[in-house]
Parts: sequence; structure tokens; C-alpha cells
Amino acid sequence: MSRRPGHVTTGPYAPPVPRTTLTVTSADGARLHAEVHGPKDAPAVVLAHGWTCSTAFWAPVVRDLAAEHKVVVYDQRGHGRSPAAGPAGHSTHALADDLVAVLDATLRPDERAVLGGHSMGGMTIMAAAGRPQLRERAAAALLCSTGMADLPAESRVFPLRSPQGRRRAHRLMLHSRAPLGPVSPLAKRALKYATMGPGATAEQIEACARIVHACPPVVRARWGRVLAGLELTGGVGGLELPTAVLAGTADRLTPLVQARRLASVLPDCLGLTELPGRGHMTPVEDPGAVAGLLRELVGDHLRPAGTGTGSAQAAAAEVPRSARQKKEKTA
Repeated sequence: MSRRPGHVTTGPYAPPVPRTTLTVTSADGARLHAEVHGPKDAPAVVLAHGWTCSTAFWAPVVRDLAAEHKVVVYDQRGHGRSPAAGPAGHSTHALADDLVAVLDATLRPDERAVLGGHSMGGMTIMAAAGRPQLRERAAAALLCSTGMADLPAESRVFPLRSPQGRRRAHRLMLHSRAPLGPVSPLAKRALKYATMGPGATAEQIEACARIVHACPPVVRARWGRVLAGLELTGGVGGLELPTAVLAGTADRLTPLVQARRLASVLPDCLGLTELPGRGHMTPVEDPGAVAGLLRELVGDHLRPAGTGTGSAQAAAAEVPRSARQKKEKTA
């Protein structure tokens, strides 16, 4: 696992130094790079990144949470420091296996965690919904900028009028093995258009571009094919844990219609948070909002009664009320 992921090295989007690193072996023998940040006895949060990203993508969220939480991040197979799997090792089933393996390797036998997943990381959590290990290990979940099916038909990177043309264009994008080339000004403009909101800063765009361009084209294409054929609708009903959904209103990759549909079918949805003007890269574009929701989930569903701080308890009490209000608005 000597290959180093691309990322910025200074500023709030640079990955912090983990307390420990480890190699996790999944069910099919795939090896996964994992990191643990923060105090070992603090409430645990486990984060799964999205397509073409790496542990570095979570850097600003980890920085926000790690003082008071045990934060686990890992590289999905083929991303970051995790070696690529063979062609047969790319499926939502494999993603679920990997998440379960990471939970088993990084949590104590009696320990539970709040899960957070962005994009393909959210799909990872949904894919693991029926696993008994998930029910035993997960106290709650946050699904960020994700969807459960029909991505080529509903994505808006190519806003073509013809549904057939739109579907075909997005499939070609997801299947492409074309090298992205250097992180040039033109490449950053294209990345911002496709994945970020209009207010994304130059620093945020640079951080995301470094990460995305570091993903090997073959890995990008193999996982892109999985996303193009994604169908998790039937399994989402098995995600029987308190789950919050978050999405940017300017998301072109997994548009708001995806988040709203997801929130409507989750068995225990705490509500949908819509971030005005944010794109697909919500943990980078608005890390405070993402970390804040994770912190609230910990306070409401993980901390033993009476152990939280006053502000955490107040925030936890606020979650169900705001969630009910949001669900009523979007019903």
C-alpha cells in the first residue's frame, strides 16, 4: 500500500495525521487502508467516501470531529491507498463486505458507531442494510449526496432534453477510462461544473481536483459501471436505523430528486437537510453542516444518557423536531 493518494498538503482541506493506520482484509481478500483519528474511547464515527475519492476527502470533517470523537475513515477498494480489485471485485455486495470488515476491525466487540457515507459511500451503507453486522454495529447513519437507482437517467451533468440522450451521455461519462490529465485551470473548471456548487471556493475546488485526478482511470471506470447500473431500491427498506439525509440543491451528479426519494422510503428517516447552492461535494463544500449532523446523531443515538455536553444534548433534542418539520414540508 505504498501508493500515496493525491491531496492538498496545507490548509483546512489537508488530511490530518491519524492516530493509527491499519490494513483491513475484506471477505474476498481485498485489502483496505483504514485510519483512526481522535481519542480511542470517544464516541465512534465511521465515514465512507464516494466514487473517485479517498480518505483525504473527509479531511475537513475529520478535523471538526476528531477532538471529541473516534473517527474512522477508509479507502474504498482501488481508491487512495487501497489496492485495486480484479474485475469481479466491483459490486455493491463488495462495498457492503468492505464496510462490515472495517467495522469489525476498528470497533471493539461492544462498540457501536454512527456511520456517514458520501455518494458511493452512502450507497455502501444502503448495500449493507440487510447485514446483521450492520444492525449490531451501527447506531445511526448520515447519507450525503447519494442515490439508490437511476443515476444515468436523473443526473444533470449533461442537461439534454431527450431522456434517451441524457441517459446515454451519463453512461458514457460513468464508463469512461479516459485519463483526466493534470490538475489544470480547465480541468478545475470542468470539475466545478460537474460536481460543485456555484459558491465553491478555489481552495475547495483544488482539494477536490487533486483527489479526483489521483483515482486511476480503470478504477474510475469499473466503479462507474457499478453506479450506472445501480439498483438499491429494494434493499433500502432494510436500513432499519435512524438515518438522516443531506443534499446540495445544486447537485448535478445525484440531484435533489434522488435525496427526496431516498428520504421518502427510508424506514426511520430523521429528515432531509437541503443545503442551498451546494453541489455534490458536500463534505468539502459545507463540512460544518456535515460534521454538525454527525455530531447530532452521536448526541441523540450513541452517547449514553446524561454524558453529553449541554449543547450536544440540546442539538440532539432538536433533531427529531426539525426532521419532522422537514418531512412535512417535502411530503
